[in-house]
This record gives sequence, structure tokens and C-alpha cells, in this order.
Amino acid sequence: MKLCTLIKNTALLSALVTTSLQAASLQDTQFTFGGYIKLDAIASQYSDGSLPSGNIGRDFYIPGLTPVGGEDEGTAFDMHARQTRFNFSSDTALANGKSLKATIELDFMATPNGDERVSNSYSPRLRIATIAYDGWLFGQTWSTFQDVAVLPETLDFIGATDGTIFVRQAMIRYSKGGFSGALENPETTITPFGGGGRIVSDDNSIPDLVLRYTHKQNWGHISAATLIRQLAYDDGSSLDTTENAVALSISAKLNLGRDDVRMMYNTGSGMGRYLGINAANGAVLNASGELESIDSSGGFIAYRHLWNEQWRTTLSYSWFSADNETSLTGMGVTQSTRSARVNAIYSPSKELSFGVEYSHARRDLENESQGDMDRLQFSAKYAF
Repeated sequence: MKLCTLIKNTALLSALVTTSLQAASLQDTQFTFGGYIKLDAIASQYSDGSLPSGNIGRDFYIPGLTPVGGEDEGTAFDMHARQTRFNFSSDTALANGKSLKATIELDFMATPNGDERVSNSYSPRLRIATIAYDGWLFGQTWSTFQDVAVLPETLDFIGATDGTIFVRQAMIRYSKGGFSGALENPETTITPFGGGGRIVSDDNSIPDLVLRYTHKQNWGHISAATLIRQLAYDDGSSLDTTENAVALSISAKLNLGRDDVRMMYNTGSGMGRYLGINAANGAVLNASGELESIDSSGGFIAYRHLWNEQWRTTLSYSWFSADNETSLTGMGVTQSTRSARVNAIYSPSKELSFGVEYSHARRDLENESQGDMDRLQFSAKYAF
């Protein structure tokens, strides 16, 4: 009997000690949860055909997907809540006086699309998963080559997409003061000799290197970044080729009282998937089976005006251009894209907003074919 009592008391004491240790641990950690719920209603009109049902380009603007060469105009209406996202973060005070931060963020923009017949179900996807400690960051987040702070406020998922660096990927980054340096996950997109598709290659032997410096002042900030990368392709048979590439990105945000101007310019070789959501590939295969990098450039400028405490408007223009060697890529590749958009957003409170946005986009191919898109979008968003 005494043995049973001793065992019970020991178990109870162990449970109390464990609970106390967990409570002490939680006292050193702060947890936060946030995100938003967003509804989008999108009406699109295309001059040269239409995008098929389920194409991601109907849910948000992708420059390289504007239809070109169709015989008739096309229209489409879509409504979804796929941009809805949530994030979870922790901040732990460590015994050595430093802090350990972790973040996980998901949304529902994964492809392929869900079934719209009955349930409109969409799978969650990983956006961000990071560990930050003593100036170091490990995990997946926005590329160091992208200045997230200058992205314009748009109802579209990205907005000024043509000239925007837009990539999330795994990396190891170190930051101190205004300087950041990162080794990031490499991936090469390639145009086959003569055109006719895209090869996605994961044959790189070294990571992409990004160096960035940002100067902040009361008037805003200016930032410059360099991307140094290896483009690689190995078909497992006779082709095994690499090419080096370098690109530059300059961005700025200028505060004009309560208003602001945001801008970005990007240029260089082999940017590929980094610019305009892969409007052009990073390289092309020549007749000898060797990679040649593709030069490209693009940028945007956006102006945001606050009419009062509840109403605001953003006007933006964005462009992209590729310097294709048409004897290698063929004439059916994208030569340039551009888009302009204007919106009006009403916020009865800081958590809730309603908006309407009009955008016009154009895509030109090397064969001089072109296609236009006009889009009207309504959104309702609750941020928490």
C-alpha cells in the first residue's frame, strides 16, 4: 500500500515539475498569430482568345500568360478567397541574452486549382518558414534580391508584376546594419534551341549569391542588390553545360507627407524566374547544346495618395523587356510586357477594407504578335 502511495506521489511530483518547466519555458516565449481573409471578384477581357478554366493567370496577373494570337476576344469572371493567409510566429528570450524567432506562413494559392463544381477546396501551401538568430536567417522567405518594402498596394496578388523581382525560396542569410548577404536555392529555366517550351533544370552545383545594401532615412529608403548565379543543365546523356550570370536591382520608397512613391529597376543577364514571374527564361540552348544567358530588364513606378483617413488610391505602371537571340529562341517568345493599374480602397477601420481596381496589360512576342488584357477587380479584406 505504501509502495503504491509512493509511486503515485512520485508520478504527481514529476507531473508538477514538468508542468512548471513548461510554464517557465512559455514565460520566455511570446507567440503571435495573424493573417487576413480576402475575397476577390475578377472580370477579365482578352483581345486574343482567353485563358482556360483553372489557369492561375485568371486568379492574378501573370505577364507571360496574357493570350496572344487568338482569333476572337475572350471574357472570364472568377470569384475566390484563395489569397486568404495566416501566419504564426514565436519570439523566445534565450539564456544567453539573445532572441530566437520563428515564423510559418501559409496561403491557398497552390496549383493545380481545386474543384469549383461543389466545394471550391484549395490546398494550403507553404509561403514562409524561417528561423532567425543573432543576425542569421535559415529557412524559406522572400529572396534577398527582392525589396518587399516597395511593392505597391494593389488588389491584385502582386500588382506591378512585369518589372518586379518576386521570388520566395530557401536560403541562409546574414544581415547586419543595412547589409545583407545570402546563399539561396538555385533553379534554372531554359528555352530549348528553336523555342517551343521551357526546361526547368535543378542541375546547379552552387547556390545563388545575393548581396544587398539598404540606406534608410526619414524620407524613405534606397536599396541596391546584386545577383550572381550559375545557370546549369544536364540532360543525363550528352549535354552538361553551365553559364554564369549577373544582375542588378535598384529600388526606393520616397515619403511625400502621407503619400509615397515606390519604384524599382532591374537589369542583367540570366534573371529568368526572378523577374516578372519568369516572363523570359534565364538561358537558351544554342545549336551546340551550350547555355547562353538571356538579358532582360524591367521596372515599375507607383504613387499612393491618401485622400483622407478612410480612402486611398494607388496608380502604378510596370514594364518588362527581354533581349532574345531569336535565331536561338525562335520568334514565339515574349519580347515585352507592360501593365498599368489604378485602384480606390476604402477602410472603415484599419482591419477592414473594400476596394476596386482597373488594370490594362499588353504582351508582345518577337514575331510582332500582341495581346491585350483589361481587368476589373473587387476585393474585400479583413486583416487580423
